[in-house]
Amino acid sequence: MGDPRPSLQTEQPSQSAQTPHDSLPLGDADDRTIVGRAADGDVRAFEVLVRRYGPLMRAYATRVLGNNDETDDVVQESFITAWQQLPNLNDGSVVKSWLMRIVSRKSIDRIRARKLHVDIDDHDQPAPAADAPAVVAESRSRQAALSEALSRLSPEQRQCWVLKELAGYSYDDIASELDVPVSTVRGLLARARKNVIREMEEWR
Repeated sequence: MGDPRPSLQTEQPSQSAQTPHDSLPLGDADDRTIVGRAADGDVRAFEVLVRRYGPLMRAYATRVLGNNDETDDVVQESFITAWQQLPNLNDGSVVKSWLMRIVSRKSIDRIRARKLHVDIDDHDQPAPAADAPAVVAESRSRQAALSEALSRLSPEQRQCWVLKELAGYSYDDIASELDVPVSTVRGLLARARKNVIREMEEWR
């Protein structure tokens, strides 16, 4: 497919490389069309995918990692992996979920690299400026308490909780992601929720 590390900056093709098809509004094409062209090495088509799904991937990674510096690295790594593996994607219409799986794996790998500590302090929207300082302080304390509760979960429980509660994965998707039976996922998630509820009892 050419250089496996495409620039995520928009490149302007030379006039001689353009065809009537290239002059069409590529950004309006459906996912299947875009993926087909990108899989053939069309960097401009791949950049449409970057613009289309990059914000969603970045938002997801930020929610999982709680760190904007790491988020940019994870999203960049995810798109590089996607560029390399795109020819193996048989159904271009599922590219959104496929990209989200990639960024999910990259995010989990990054969490593992820092001993699976999940900091969610940046997840909630900040309190309105008009709120009293006491309300703001209470909100921050609640966020800190939840972050601490998650840090006390086992790595397996934390992974299940993050994928279910933050990413919205189904039980089957989590089982596939972690390569464990669905019954194991249900057990891990039940224990994770029970532990989080117990830790957050004073905030109910």
